[in-house]
Amino acid sequence: MNQKPLFTEKKYLITLVFVTSLFMLWGIAITMADVLNKHFQHVLKLTKSQSAFVQFAVFGAYFVMGVPAGLFMKRFGYKNGVLLGLSLFAGGAFLFVPAAYTSSFGFFGIALFILGCGLSTLETVAHPFVASLGDQRTSDQRINFAQSFNAVGAMLGPYIGSYFLLRHNTPGSTDLTSVKLLYAAIGVVIAIIAVSFSFVKVPQTIDPHASVKDEDAVNVDVAPNKPLFGHRHFVWAVIAQFFNVAAQAGTWAFFINYGHEKMGFSDEKAANYMVLFMGMMLAGRFIGTFLMKVIAPNKFLACYAAANILMCVVVAQGLGWTSYLALLMINFFFSIMFPTIFSLGIKNLGAHTQQASSFISMGVVGGAFFPFLMGKAADSYGIEHAYYLPILCYVIIFLFGYRFYKVQPKRFK
Repeated sequence: MNQKPLFTEKKYLITLVFVTSLFMLWGIAITMADVLNKHFQHVLKLTKSQSAFVQFAVFGAYFVMGVPAGLFMKRFGYKNGVLLGLSLFAGGAFLFVPAAYTSSFGFFGIALFILGCGLSTLETVAHPFVASLGDQRTSDQRINFAQSFNAVGAMLGPYIGSYFLLRHNTPGSTDLTSVKLLYAAIGVVIAIIAVSFSFVKVPQTIDPHASVKDEDAVNVDVAPNKPLFGHRHFVWAVIAQFFNVAAQAGTWAFFINYGHEKMGFSDEKAANYMVLFMGMMLAGRFIGTFLMKVIAPNKFLACYAAANILMCVVVAQGLGWTSYLALLMINFFFSIMFPTIFSLGIKNLGAHTQQASSFISMGVVGGAFFPFLMGKAADSYGIEHAYYLPILCYVIIFLFGYRFYKVQPKRFK
């Protein structure tokens, strides 16, 4: 009888705790950018499509930094990869100070891009890092567990942003002092964390994806001679992640606008509901982590994608609280998508695992472009009708979870 695989080993506990905290940090930064989007609409007098440049700068950095971060990680290791990501994160945050003094949206774009490079590096490193801290058969559980704390950060981001940026918003104000002070404080905190992590002794890890331990995967081809893009499940994971983050970025970017325009909330109240919105994702991830012990991750993914197709249709009708509750539920069903796509995509890739992690992280570039499309639709047809667009994204995710997640078996001559 095979022994049930452990969630992780005792020697990895401190490292797992520290790396898991990184998921929370970039969760705060990503969702705070959605509040920043709305704040810039006020103080810099931007349209919805123009303010979507906030998401473009952050998620565009993922595309630029994905492969370099992966190469850096492969050459210098997980720990140095984390330190690079934290350094870029802090550097981008500090650049908000001169950007606020110049009141230049372009300068803010540069700061957001550098900050986004830090987030991209952390995501590229952290996912395979967490996956390597135990048996491959429990990698889905570990990644979803770590992503649960990303959801905690996603709750804190709108709350912090709302408190410091939207609470004292006055019509016609062009004051950027709150932006300057908030991001300077973030830069200091991240710099302290980077210094602290430099003193952490990381145990030597053995990539669990380099060898097959699951008896159901005995006939899986993990030969190092097979090119990375010869693995169909990996290619589809990149595609699915592109559309997944596209849907996420667009939905999050205009959540506050939806609450303000369709529900009649103040900007601050709409941002406070965003905390509940992110709480739905947190609940979804904890529930998902538990249920994946008995339900196959790919089946979970397909069911949640189908549910979000229905939710988007309801949101687009503008039916008051019915549609608003459906909007909140989108984040519940979205919860397990990113980590599950990621973990399914890097299954059984052997020496290609780190490179594959880079490409899947690059799929996040979908979040750079989709908010522009939703912003244009919102400006032209109304914020509610913009939520028809993510349906295409969830169709792609459904196909990946239903069929194209499968690792191709060996073909014997």
